[in-house]
Amino acid sequence: MLTKIIIIIGITLMYSTPLVFGAMGGVISERSGVVNLGIEGMMTIGAFAGALVGYYVGDPWLGFFAAGLSGGCLALLLAIASISFKADQTIVGISINLIGPGLALFLSRLTFNGATMTSPVPYKLPKIFGSNGLSDTIFSSLNVDVTVVLAFILASLLWFIFYKTKWGLRILSVGEHPAAADTLGVNVYLIRYICVIISGIFAGFGGAAMTLAVVSQFTPVVISGQGFIALAAVIFGKWTPFGAYGACLLFGFAQALVIVLGGSNFAIPSEILAMLPYILTIIVLILFVGRSVAPKADGVPYEKGSR
Repeated sequence: MLTKIIIIIGITLMYSTPLVFGAMGGVISERSGVVNLGIEGMMTIGAFAGALVGYYVGDPWLGFFAAGLSGGCLALLLAIASISFKADQTIVGISINLIGPGLALFLSRLTFNGATMTSPVPYKLPKIFGSNGLSDTIFSSLNVDVTVVLAFILASLLWFIFYKTKWGLRILSVGEHPAAADTLGVNVYLIRYICVIISGIFAGFGGAAMTLAVVSQFTPVVISGQGFIALAAVIFGKWTPFGAYGACLLFGFAQALVIVLGGSNFAIPSEILAMLPYILTIIVLILFVGRSVAPKADGVPYEKGSR
């Protein structure tokens, strides 16, 4: 019984980690006043870049950082369109979600002889527990990798920056009252650019956490709606780092139930089980979207001199 509980915890942590990276990207972007609906596309291109570099270079860490870079490049497009040209942020985000998977599939066909999936990476990111980790402890069944720790550190660091530093106060002020922040000498455009690009880097890390830790290659469905689930976690978590982190754990637990129940003797159709994380996402949005209050300037392009 204890072993099964530990296994469920391990699966929860494993599948929630990519969501945490994506959700932290959503939190920092929206806290600065820019809605990032393109997290799905950024995670997808990050998943591909991580698998591509990890396969050809043979170093999963280089693949991990390449994934962040690729996600940041897509986020730069979002920043230019939304901040400089003041385009509709929803439309731009949807466009990013089309560009990311399309570009990943195109490059996959180009580099892997027409295949829509990459070859498996020779080395995955190191484990903390489980194989190649601390296997001689009671927690050996956890089978979690280093990205789980990195995701928690990232959430803690983001919380500290937001609520304990001057830079964090500027981010929050730009997301709430950009005109007031501007009168105090805060560069609204610069802060939003930085936050959106960092958002893409985090989302890219989330994609790499999937292809370099959970699985070992990129496929067209490896990021199947996880970017949107990460966005739901941002709303459920009320745009706070630890709130979003807890929501990601909830969605990861739903995925763990899918795996555990799928391998049990319960007569539940696999199609129903596969729907569970998405059904939970819809329920959470229905119950909590009306109670969550977004930053006041979230999604509103800033016009210098406006009130």
